[in-house]
Amino acid sequence: YLRNFAVEIDPDEMVAEVERQALAGDGWVKLVGDWIDRDAKDLRPLWPADKAREAIERAHQVGAKVTAHCFAEQSVAELVEAGIDCIEHGTGLSDPVIAQMAERGVGLVPTMTNLENFPVFAAAGEAKFPDYAAHMLALHASRFEVLGAAMDAGVQVYAGTDAGGTLVHGRIAEEAELLAKLGGVEFALGAISWRAREWLGAPGLEEGAPADLVVYRDDPRTRLAVLHTPALVMLRGELYSG
Repeated sequence: YLRNFAVEIDPDEMVAEVERQALAGDGWVKLVGDWIDRDAKDLRPLWPADKAREAIERAHQVGAKVTAHCFAEQSVAELVEAGIDCIEHGTGLSDPVIAQMAERGVGLVPTMTNLENFPVFAAAGEAKFPDYAAHMLALHASRFEVLGAAMDAGVQVYAGTDAGGTLVHGRIAEEAELLAKLGGVEFALGAISWRAREWLGAPGLEEGAPADLVVYRDDPRTRLAVLHTPALVMLRGELYSG
């Protein structure tokens, strides 16, 4: 995975590390579900399915939820079957896995801005790993079809940008524009704000809730581009900008 970014462990250490992060974190643990395998020369799951199931169950026992980076087909199928709470990217979703996600209420955070980088990833690996490159291009080509099928099946889709690693923070407006291509403006605005807050258990616009506000000079429902230029940002009653 990204060098010096994730906690790199052996499968036998997975349950203990997930428990450690669950107890120390904010209620979520993220797994890297798949990555390029240099021997197979393509994307492969990083965890045995039985270990993943055990780790997810342990996280649930201590009150945390689990999400996972999944580009390809096998990892997402195994992790949804194992009881995961959310999938990030989800470009390898099949119809049976989509149905399972909808039935179980598994969330989907596609990170549309990062999916746009798949051709770049493919080009970087094409010389040494042509199968991987072809796979990434195929996943990129079908992204709107696959994610649209998930939406149509009732899978709840939320916004995320994958920032904090190689991607900088502050691209949520761009993410909203790409999500609008997937499901329309109202869907995109909900995915970056009220639906996401509700899903995460954060309060909405209600008496006594923290004053978390982003104010715009125009209505984003009629001009989505205004998301790039907020007039005011307030977090927990403290003015951040504007």
